[in-house]
Amino acid sequence: MAIAKKKKKFFDVEIPILKKETQLYSFTPEELSGRIIKYDLTRILRGKNAILKLDVKIEQGKPTSSARELTILPTFLKKMVRKGTSYIEDSFQTECQNAKITIKPFLIARRKISKKVRKALRIKAHEELIEYVKNKPAEEIFKEVLKNQLQKPLSLKLKKIYPLSLCEIRNLKIEKLIETKTKKAKVEKKEIKEETEKDSSEKKESKKEDAPKEKRINL
Repeated sequence: MAIAKKKKKFFDVEIPILKKETQLYSFTPEELSGRIIKYDLTRILRGKNAILKLDVKIEQGKPTSSARELTILPTFLKKMVRKGTSYIEDSFQTECQNAKITIKPFLIARRKISKKVRKALRIKAHEELIEYVKNKPAEEIFKEVLKNQLQKPLSLKLKKIYPLSLCEIRNLKIEKLIETKTKKAKVEKKEIKEETEKDSSEKKESKKEDAPKEKRINL
């Protein structure tokens, strides 16, 4: 008998962060796990040239994805920098609620400014971003960057130092996922509970073995 060859086909992959779906080519959905999707956001962000990288994983038997890296392309940033203006950029790593992330802010002042003012803007942006992300999960930070909910409040705070024509996050990347404190505490609590239950059951068994046997008296 001839053995039927497996054929590749397209499988739907959910992108919850964008509320959209895409399709990937594979033999089975399980083989999609670990794949990386590169999604062009130019239309969604109305002309802002950006690429979103997503990690594919299997949840409840279905392929889905989570954000890994968001990058604004240099071509877009070059267009925004005009003559007679100064730009400020930075790159640093920090921790959010469930991951170690890299953030690269990009600021453009309305006019040429001194090194002292540029340094003040860089330091202020650095401090504000670290404070902003520390209690938020990575997925939420990505959503807020896509909706401009992070950049707008940051721009208003930096305006007190010097007004900006652009305040962007040119790169946001998850370097490493970490366990949350609550999740870690739950695991530890569960382990302690299991150990105490085991100890109590062992004690009961030892008591039963050590207990003296009753003698029967025949009348």
